[in-house]
Amino acid sequence: MIETRALTMRFGQIEALTSLDIAVGDGVTGLVGANGAGKSTLIKILLGLLEPTSGTASVLGHDVATQGPEIRRLVGYMPEHDCLPPDVSASDFVVHLGRMSGLPATVARERAADILRHVGLDEERYRQMGGYSTGMKQRAKLAQALVHDPRLVFLDEPTNGLDPAARVDMLQLVQRIGRDFGIAVLVTSHLLGELEKVSDHVIVLDGGHLLRSSATADFLHHTGGLLVEVLGGDAARDQLGEALARAGLACRPRGAVVVVDPPSDPLAVHDLVRDTVADLGLGLVRLQADQGHLEDVFLPGGGTHG
Repeated sequence: MIETRALTMRFGQIEALTSLDIAVGDGVTGLVGANGAGKSTLIKILLGLLEPTSGTASVLGHDVATQGPEIRRLVGYMPEHDCLPPDVSASDFVVHLGRMSGLPATVARERAADILRHVGLDEERYRQMGGYSTGMKQRAKLAQALVHDPRLVFLDEPTNGLDPAARVDMLQLVQRIGRDFGIAVLVTSHLLGELEKVSDHVIVLDGGHLLRSSATADFLHHTGGLLVEVLGGDAARDQLGEALARAGLACRPRGAVVVVDPPSDPLAVHDLVRDTVADLGLGLVRLQADQGHLEDVFLPGGGTHG
């Protein structure tokens, strides 16, 4: 779907992207990194809206340097920032964007009604968008990106400005696009934990460099350690950690839990933890395997520049 080779972008003395080599296939690909990592710059290059300083990139087999209009005809784009006309209804707006993408008027109206229903704006589609909540505006932006049935969509920070419940709803929509609609998705976020829930593949940028690109499952491997949580807050957590350390286990606090390093005999350690919790008279909330997370790639030794 997408391929870049030695892609570099400079703005004066600032290098936004540095010799970037990435490949994006089907499904949902998460593009993650802190604000300023180069995510939005990369998307604008892939859309043919910015000319890279050096290197090459192709989208759906088309060269971004010479075939930008064709790329923009074939893909959908949901921009990060609010760009909706306030005095226009979602229905009229999505129909208009459908017609601009080449759909006949009747087909555009049918597609707009269908896609607005899919994104949850069916009952609100005739309201002017200036009165929409942030969540509704994000859904309208998503609808216009999908109306022309693209093969690939770029979703730039689709959860931006949403409350936790609306974030979950938006991420579920993103997952459905890739899974049920069969449309390849490149979705950006600076919140790494979000995308590990919905992405098949993750690309991590750091200061314009490729930090890591791999299947999401590779980030979420079982570390071999254990997470133990008990009732009673930090005091109970520390009490348990000290008791487990006296019993010979290597452990440390992480938020509300005690992390036990990978043991040589997992079954025996499970029994030891259970018995220690019982001996201390604490309430056991959970005892589970510790998995890696996307954030771990930013820890020392967690990733290398590509």
